[in-house]
Amino acid sequence: MPTPESSSLAGRHVLVTGATSGIGHETARLLAERGATVLLHGRTPQEARAAADRLVAVTGIDGARLCPFAADFARLEEVEAMAARVAAAHPRLDVLVNNAGMAAPERHTVTADGNEVAFQVNFLAHYLLTNLLEPALTTDPGGRVVNVSSSLHRTASIQWSDPNRARRYSRLAAYAQSQLALTVFAADPRVTAVSVHPGICETGLLPLYGLKGVTPAEGAAHVVRLCDPATEIVNGAYYDRGERVDPAPAAAEERTVRRLNKLAGLLVGANAA
Repeated sequence: MPTPESSSLAGRHVLVTGATSGIGHETARLLAERGATVLLHGRTPQEARAAADRLVAVTGIDGARLCPFAADFARLEEVEAMAARVAAAHPRLDVLVNNAGMAAPERHTVTADGNEVAFQVNFLAHYLLTNLLEPALTTDPGGRVVNVSSSLHRTASIQWSDPNRARRYSRLAAYAQSQLALTVFAADPRVTAVSVHPGICETGLLPLYGLKGVTPAEGAAHVVRLCDPATEIVNGAYYDRGERVDPAPAAAEERTVRRLNKLAGLLVGANAA
């Protein structure tokens, strides 16, 4: 592993959403060990601070390079408030890792913002956060976004007339739709972005796959590679672990990108302003 002094990630500022457990926490650890300043997002201030403290205890890295931020992604006003805090404290952001995710619940659940909860937490919150942080990500050349998606996006379709799936709900279809939307969003031209399936990992999402998984650290390594400026990326590219492959056909259609942006803009409403 490169030392912090020799790593091309040294001195970079990276925000990792969902950094309190699983792939997100391991991504934060690997980035920090390679010299990056890591902004750790958690659902609450207590969870975010505890995650930072665990990394200091386990790795011995300088705690000044770990910056906790909090927002409940089921509440878009909290996403907006966090984006403002991040932009104020870090006007130059090199990488945003859109990793936070949840399994759709067994029963159809709608947030206070009126959106199906998995669609909001897994996609709409990241759509909003990315748009609000666009100035920080594009201040210097080379800013990039890494969307942590899933191979299950290939099984999905976006229900344009009923994205909240109020008429016909299944938790697997709702989760897959959120992952397809996140993958499509990587092709948005405003910020250079890619999406990655980090492999099936031993996280809270494993029951969706029903298979044995690899460690979160193994999945995180694929995410960190795409954060590294030494890794050349093409906007909208999709990776299955370490290999660039074609995503689902819908993810490469310009019409779908435009249509998704319009839908997401309507669903996040005034928060995106």
